[in-house]
Amino acid sequence: MATSNTDTSNARKKEVKKETRLGLTYKKDKDFGEWYSEVCVAGEMIEYYDISGCYILRPWTMAIWETLQAFFDAEIKKMNVKNVYFPLFVTENVLQKEKDHIEGFAPEVAWVTKSGQSEMEIPIAIRPTSETVMYPYYSKWIRGHRDLPLKLNQWCNVVRWEFSHPTPFIRSREFLWQEGHTAFATQDEADQEVLEILELYRRIYEEFLAIPVIKGKKSELEKFAGGFYTTSVEAFIPNTGRGIQGATSHCLGQNFAKMFEINFENEKGEKAMVWQNSWAYSTRTIGVMVMVHGDDKGLVLPPKVASVQVIVIPVPYKDADTQAIFDACRSTVDTLCKAGFRAEVDLRDNYSPGWKYSHWEMKGVPLRIEIGPKDLANKQVRVVCRDNGAKMDIPMHSLVEQVKEILSNIQESLFNAAKQKREACVKVINTWDEFIAALNNKKLILAPWCDEEDVEKDVKARTKGEHGAAKTLCTPFDQPRLPEGTLCFASGKPAKKWTYWGRSY
Repeated sequence: MATSNTDTSNARKKEVKKETRLGLTYKKDKDFGEWYSEVCVAGEMIEYYDISGCYILRPWTMAIWETLQAFFDAEIKKMNVKNVYFPLFVTENVLQKEKDHIEGFAPEVAWVTKSGQSEMEIPIAIRPTSETVMYPYYSKWIRGHRDLPLKLNQWCNVVRWEFSHPTPFIRSREFLWQEGHTAFATQDEADQEVLEILELYRRIYEEFLAIPVIKGKKSELEKFAGGFYTTSVEAFIPNTGRGIQGATSHCLGQNFAKMFEINFENEKGEKAMVWQNSWAYSTRTIGVMVMVHGDDKGLVLPPKVASVQVIVIPVPYKDADTQAIFDACRSTVDTLCKAGFRAEVDLRDNYSPGWKYSHWEMKGVPLRIEIGPKDLANKQVRVVCRDNGAKMDIPMHSLVEQVKEILSNIQESLFNAAKQKREACVKVINTWDEFIAALNNKKLILAPWCDEEDVEKDVKARTKGEHGAAKTLCTPFDQPRLPEGTLCFASGKPAKKWTYWGRSY
């Protein structure tokens, strides 16, 4: 049976249409969990692996991680921190030296029990964190006050095996991070460094990832197992009403020094114990960025961390001088790259311009430049912003200046929009009923608290449900005034401080 030209062209239209259907199946506001998983894969950030809770980090992710790494590594080197690498394995007797510490991590420790077909005589643990891996050697290297401070950091992977809901970047069985481990002669030096590092973590979130965070101190219940006190930067995901610990800077006090006998002879010739810190941020940072900025078209990347800041797409109409348009695209990319931008051109001829727009929007590229015959004739380019869809024509002669300004504005407006959304979720409460109402409305709750561990445990028990229990997120350093006579929202005892509460990841 012969087919008419109309049938053929209809079939071709269908094919092109199919090829252009790039969008996400799930909506951020309706199915957040599914939307998040889908956007991580469709945006080419990760690929699922055949072991649950493990993910392949694709180049689009690694470029962001390397940008954050380059910033942080340079900053800690200014603080005279040196990079090292310690082994992945740790023996059971060393791991169990600090009891509180290992109790906190015990359920998550993965063990190597076989070598080939034979059972190993002594099982070996894979590091969930490296305090116990490193500190036996600190006691060897630190002898006198001249050996202090000792400031080491390692960029590595860690493995934490047991959890119920693996989520790309947020909860995975293996992740990348940096962990700093430092030792000082005095508590003052340790305290000072805790806050210096915390400020670098704030900068990673706010200046690079355009995410507002709260700096504060963790409760005794939520602090690092075996530590003296823990400080953190806390982010918030308005769509789910959950807090997320962004990074932590711990003062370990002298607890580990006691267990691992990290002693030194001070200037008076007396034996003393060191003060220690440990601090870390991980690839979780990238998941927070996806959650906060992403939309129903895909990823939205802040220009400072985007692997590609500007994508140039040719739009050749019928009978247009395709070669001239392609040449203009290439020279635009050259101009931008020479000026220090990360720019690429998409010259693939098997995809329509419309498909390319959707593809690069899905990948979150901050700025799209389109060049068609009209732009060529007018010596201009059409630019489209990923964050708000704004379009404008800019003359070629002022391309570099204008792109610089546009990218800077996108970075700023992403932060401002995220901050506005977070502020709208903060609810200041004074009573238990107000607390429960705010919790059910997905709020970030600021409440007066008596700072008692049993009261926090009680709040956890009373709020346990299908969405998880509420807990303290942090006590902000920036404390509002606490009027005299203010009572704790949960116990009715005199309140000592304002603390953020909520559900968390």
